[in-house]
Amino acid sequence: MEHPTASTQGKPRHDNLSTVRSAKSWFKRLDAAGSEDFRGRWSREHWMLASLFATMGALVVAIVPGFNNAAHEHKAARASFILTLPHAPAVEAPAPAENWQIVRVAKGQNFDALLAQFNLPASARALAMSQKGAKAVLTHLHDGAELAFDIPAPGVLRGLRYDKDDSTRIQLQFNGDKVASTTIHRPLERRLESTSGVIAGSLFSAGDKAGLSDGMVIEMAKIFSYDIDMAQDLQPGDSFQVVYEDYWRDGQRVRTGNILAASFDNNGKRYFAYRYTHPNGKTEYVDQNGTPLKKSFMRTPVEFTRISSGFTLAGRMHPILGYMRKHTGVDYAAPTGTPIVAAGDAKVIFEGWKGGYGNCIILDHGRGYTTLYGHMSRFGRYHVGQHVEQGTTIGYVGMTGMATGPHLHYEFRINGQYRNPLSVTMPKPLPLAGAELASFHQQNAAALAQLNRMQLLTHETVAQQVINAPASVKKAMKRQMVASARKLRRSRG
Repeated sequence: MEHPTASTQGKPRHDNLSTVRSAKSWFKRLDAAGSEDFRGRWSREHWMLASLFATMGALVVAIVPGFNNAAHEHKAARASFILTLPHAPAVEAPAPAENWQIVRVAKGQNFDALLAQFNLPASARALAMSQKGAKAVLTHLHDGAELAFDIPAPGVLRGLRYDKDDSTRIQLQFNGDKVASTTIHRPLERRLESTSGVIAGSLFSAGDKAGLSDGMVIEMAKIFSYDIDMAQDLQPGDSFQVVYEDYWRDGQRVRTGNILAASFDNNGKRYFAYRYTHPNGKTEYVDQNGTPLKKSFMRTPVEFTRISSGFTLAGRMHPILGYMRKHTGVDYAAPTGTPIVAAGDAKVIFEGWKGGYGNCIILDHGRGYTTLYGHMSRFGRYHVGQHVEQGTTIGYVGMTGMATGPHLHYEFRINGQYRNPLSVTMPKPLPLAGAELASFHQQNAAALAQLNRMQLLTHETVAQQVINAPASVKKAMKRQMVASARKLRRSRG
């Protein structure tokens, strides 16, 4: 017995079974009739009719369910709804890919050469230079300076990066004739470093082994030059200690700063130097007691080859006038054009032609001290009424006035009285006192502590080995020292 189900799919299956049963019943009756007439054997007509009816039955079974399902599907209820969808977010156009080309300025290169390297037009230069502060930087690029060019296509400059200073980077973005400028701050980290070395030949070689640049070696030589003649006084086994600044950014060393403290052992005597900045901003080096290392006066204000005439008040035969005449200064023979520097801090009180002195400058150093410089080929950039610092170039060697060859005539006077520059007792610089002395100790506390902490045992052992070296080895060391001294002179000139 068949049990209909409640699902809509049960009805088509029931109709199919009824159709099949009707066909079977018909075939049974047909078979019974045939068996009676033909004794169980079918004729050709019977088989043809049977095949026809079977085919029709199969078609009915296959087709009827499709119609039935279509009818039911047609009767299914449908509903439509209007859905309000949120607006799709606006899709921004992707930013153009940057194409930065980073270059470091080589020796002798300038900004124009870098633009030519990338085949950039002159209009790019004009646009970059028009920005505030750009011209001062881009026209004075130093060796090793880093620049970056954003070049999306040949001959097109879209961006430019350069460093205004160690902690400030400028980025320019070009869009036609419009320029957008962005300032990027890059803070520096200041560190105190210390090193030491032993001189066994060239001062520069000792500095290099200690990790000092040639510039720092020259600076150290200048600091101690008032007490140590780096050309004549250095001995094999002399040693030095230096505390200096290092500046770092993003984990990389950017540059070396100032020497903050140093000591120099020369021929058994130790000298100290500490950097101190006065309240007025002036910076100088002083010893451990606060006394400035820089002497009030330099005895030789020119790099000379020989003394052609010494100081004498007893008189000498004048090479041009032909009679005995006192010589109130010292003549330093030197090639024409050799720089002449101020012997001490002073004020220019005379500049011009002065009889037999030719082109002449007179400086007033205060406290009754004056100096005179004669026979100059030309003057420097300082004029009457201006202040000059010790070591500043004020003119150049020549042979103007009554002179038989190029030299500097140098006079030293105290309250109008002539003194021999080579033997006169120079006034001592005034030491720091009171609040300034306290400020000095406060400024140099960290550097002094680091200088004291340095372990020199190894270097002292090396120094002793150098001192005890054979005479032939020491002679070779001395030759290197002389060559190093010449290099120092050239660098300072």
